[in-house]
Parts: sequence; C-alpha cells; structure tokens
Amino acid sequence: MRCDVAIIGAGAAGVSLAWRLLCPPRGSAVPSVVLVDAPPGPLRPLPRTWCYWERGAGEYDAWLTSSWSRVRLHGSDGHPVPCDLGALRYKMLTSESFTRGVRPRLAGLVRVEAVAEGVTDGPDGATVSCRAADGRERRVHARWLFDTRPPTSLPPSRVRLLQHFKGWFLRSERPAFTPDTVDLMDFRTPQPPQGLSFGYVLPLSRHEALVEYTEFSREPLPDEAYDQALRHYTGSLLGIDAFDVRGVEQGRIPMTDALYDCRTGRSTFRIGAAGGAVRPSTGYAFAAIQRQTRAVAALLHAGREPLPPPAYPGRSLLMDAILLRGIDTGRIAGPDFFTRLFEKVPPERLLRFLDGETRPSEELRIGLRTPVFPMLRTTVELPFLTRRA
Repeated sequence: MRCDVAIIGAGAAGVSLAWRLLCPPRGSAVPSVVLVDAPPGPLRPLPRTWCYWERGAGEYDAWLTSSWSRVRLHGSDGHPVPCDLGALRYKMLTSESFTRGVRPRLAGLVRVEAVAEGVTDGPDGATVSCRAADGRERRVHARWLFDTRPPTSLPPSRVRLLQHFKGWFLRSERPAFTPDTVDLMDFRTPQPPQGLSFGYVLPLSRHEALVEYTEFSREPLPDEAYDQALRHYTGSLLGIDAFDVRGVEQGRIPMTDALYDCRTGRSTFRIGAAGGAVRPSTGYAFAAIQRQTRAVAALLHAGREPLPPPAYPGRSLLMDAILLRGIDTGRIAGPDFFTRLFEKVPPERLLRFLDGETRPSEELRIGLRTPVFPMLRTTVELPFLTRRA
C-alpha cells in the first residue's frame, strides 16, 4: 500500500494530524493518508480525558464534556485560592467524544487495523511493517511517516519524575460539588516524603465529578494505595460519604528534562507525547498537540518538509527542569510553590506561561514570585549534572 502520509497511532496526535491533512486550505491538494491503528487489545490506548485551556470558543467546543471559567487551589493549610480565568476557559474533552466528532472530517482516510512492528527509512520515503490480528503481514509505504507511539525508552535526562494518578468518575447521593469551579490542585492531601501530592476535581454537576489523586514522585504506587488515597480524599477532605463509582481513569506521565528529537530519519518523525508535546512541569499535552499537528499540516500543504516544530520554547523547558530538580531535591516545597504562584500571578498570565506563550519580561515577573534562592542554586547546579538514560 502506497500513500503520501502514514500515521502510526490513533490517539490525539494521530487523529488530529489526519483530519488536518484531509481538510487543506482552498487550492491545496488533498494528500492520501493511511492511519495504522492497533486492533482492540492491550496495545490500543484506553479511553481517557484531556483537559486544556483556551481563549473563547474553540474548534472542539461542540464535543466538550464541560468547561469552566474558574479554578481553585487549596494550600496545605486548607486555605482556598479562587482564581477567575478571565477570557480563558478550562475545558474537558474525552477521547471517545473527540474521535466521534472528528469522524466526519476523515473522509478519504484509509485505516489499517494492525500492530506496527518495524519502520524502514529510505531515500524515497518510509515503510512500516505491521501485523493484523489474524497474523497477516501488511506493508505501508509513505513519502512521510509520523509515529505517535510512546518511545520504548525515554531519552537521557538530568531529572526524572513521574506524574501518576488514579481518578474515579463519581455520583454522590447528596449535592457535593461546585459546578462552576475546578479544584485544580488540592494540597490538603497527606504529602509524600519526596515529591508532592494533590487532589483534582472536575465537577460535571452538583452530584457528579471526576475526582483524582495525583502524585509527582520518582516511582508509582501500588494500585491499592491509589484507592486508599481516593477514599481518604473523598471521605475526609471532600466530606462525601455515599457515592457510586461510575468509571475509572489511571495513568503515568514522565516529567523529565529529556530532549526529544522529533526527527528519526529522512522521512520519519515523532509527534505528540513521543515528540515532546507533554509539558514537563504539568503533564498537559493536548493544546501542544494541536499546535504541533496544525504546523505539520500547514508545512505539508505548502509542499515543504513537514518537520514538527518544538512544542515549547527552550527557555520554558529550562525553567521546567529547574523546577523539577528543585522538587526532586526537596529544596522547593511543591505545594507552597504552586499555591504562591496562583496567589501572586494573574491566572490568565500563568496559564499562558504554562503554554509557553509569555514574553521574557512576563516570565521574569513570574520568576520573582518563586523562591528565588533555591531556584538560583538549582540553576547553577543544573549544567553540571549528567544526562542519564
């Protein structure tokens, strides 16, 4: 099978790139696109929830589960920090809703349901070898190949933490949630010896919400530890004693200063989380994936080499590395750090900073709201650390 573009993986990055390629600007040719997606089973990603923020109306608003104009933090002492997002909206989108909504835009897409086993890069394009569920081998040759699969190993880094979490989709018997406000970080949870933990609440109504327990640390927890933490958070801190669990969400996100190389050959590239779209300090990725796939599609439609651009400015990644190293060493108390930022920095500016869209002058003002001396000490130390696999 031959095509202009082959994409491995039908997650956010793969599907977003496919529909952007198939909906070119007027006057541009529509490329032939083949999407290689694993058959149902352990290699196909589970349903998931994506959250992001943007100004005003967006192209996926019709498919949102919900959106909010206010967020809130709770410090370790229980003090709430309410934040009005101004012109921004915090939005929640499920992978099922996204895939269902995009489907009408995928006319002309060829899907191959098979597991990608190998990629060969050549002078006239790339070939992906894949195997269907019945054992048959398929080969797809494309001028350009985009791989969204997580790498088998992370690039070398100086700092490596994990954001690991488990969430329950709850329905409570009594009204228990504030529908217009997201609890973004609730640091009243017991803090681990190393790293930090917090609760996260996405209210869908007064009776329904996604409630998560999250940690930033070096290693994940046993599964029963997440359930124990969630029971403590919902019962002791949220005061919900009677509820049903309607669904479960769980995940692990690397938080490192690894340098992701989007190019893996003359005609092959990585995009999405595999191409560095996850923001190291927060774990958010959906908005960066949209920027990345939009840029790649524009290059291809213009007849140019579709090298994915960096997901974030270099100075943003440097600041993330400093923060992660500070949390890992214990020099920076994570709950106090994030609480202080949301207390002292306008929320809209802070969220633009997390998207890598602030000017250096704004970043300097944000930096002055952080613990300056621990940050400076970590900044001086960072260049002398060795990147390790």
